[in-house]
Amino acid sequence: MSETIGRPSKIALVTGGGTGVGRAIARGLGAAGYTVVISGRRGEILEKAAAELGSETGADVTAIRADVGDPASVRALFDAIANRYGRLDLLVNNAGVSVPGVPLEDVSFEDWSAIVSANLTGAFLCTQQAFRLMKSQTPRGGRIINNGSVSATTPRPNSAPYTATKHAITGLTKSTALDGREFDIACGQIDIGNAASDMTKKIAAGVLQANGTTAAEATIDPVHIADAVVYMAGLPLGANVLTMTVMATRMPFVGRG
Repeated sequence: MSETIGRPSKIALVTGGGTGVGRAIARGLGAAGYTVVISGRRGEILEKAAAELGSETGADVTAIRADVGDPASVRALFDAIANRYGRLDLLVNNAGVSVPGVPLEDVSFEDWSAIVSANLTGAFLCTQQAFRLMKSQTPRGGRIINNGSVSATTPRPNSAPYTATKHAITGLTKSTALDGREFDIACGQIDIGNAASDMTKKIAAGVLQANGTTAAEATIDPVHIADAVVYMAGLPLGANVLTMTVMATRMPFVGRG
């Protein structure tokens, strides 16, 4: 296990950590001295990312393939972390997907089920396993940070499945914060607005607005999201950022559509 200032580093798990915002968060945590586990469904991409992140940050970065929507896969992921490190100090529930924007009545059941599984059920299953480990480890406790998205408060047109899951993440965050505080488990949420990634490429090119027009939107470097997560994670367990919004200043989020 890597060492930071003479002490064992804290153990962090970032789901969806092989690409995009998750990879940026994993890099930020590694640079801050954490031992980092990244998980995802695509083994080759995950292993490549772990090797590159370890080289870039000098941190111990491990890849563990897992499907957050599958209870057995999530149990195996947390068992592997417990067996290797003996504890977990930070869970970042970042894994998620979106589906093509279509009118609400045209959303297929398959697309609805896939996005609920990845964005909501996955966060719940990982939180559940983190609770079990964080309650039993010594010293007790830890922190959970959920990726909420600005869609946790304000939808885009034709985004009912994604928006519904992100609104639900806010409820999960608050319940986790309440149920965890007796056990020194803090939980917060970061709502991200237009961090540049494969998922947001179309935003920079032009997307449908609430008034029916199409417009390009500003994006930000995901390093700013990573910096915010590192700050949230670095607080003592007696302090918590319950919600934080980090967004592109010029995106059309604040105001009337």
